[in-house]
Amino acid sequence: MLRFTRDHEYLRLDGDVATIGISDYAQAQLGDIVFVDLPKIGKKVTKGSELAVVESVKAASEVYAPVTGEVVEVNAELGEKPALVNDDPLAGGWLVKLRLENAGEVETLMDEGAYAGFVKTL
Repeated sequence: MLRFTRDHEYLRLDGDVATIGISDYAQAQLGDIVFVDLPKIGKKVTKGSELAVVESVKAASEVYAPVTGEVVEVNAELGEKPALVNDDPLAGGWLVKLRLENAGEVETLMDEGAYAGFVKTL
């Protein structure tokens, strides 16, 4: 199940762990990603708080937590290959994995169809 925020983060749920990254639309708007600042494993975040920072040749952009939880894994490959976010944002370019604190928060996010409609309005 893939869900999206209005800030262009995505969430893919696997049990009580959510893989989070930025959408294909977001990476295209940012341009070439040159650096990704990821949180430490064990960090607790609340929905809407800053989770990571993605820097491109154009700008630095905050990535916000789409749900509340604890960071259980980060994509360490991005340290050496930040362009993975551009190449494949929904698979190899993921940012962090969070263990959900409140699974109900996922239901507040847009599904793929709603997100596609939202992007068309931008």
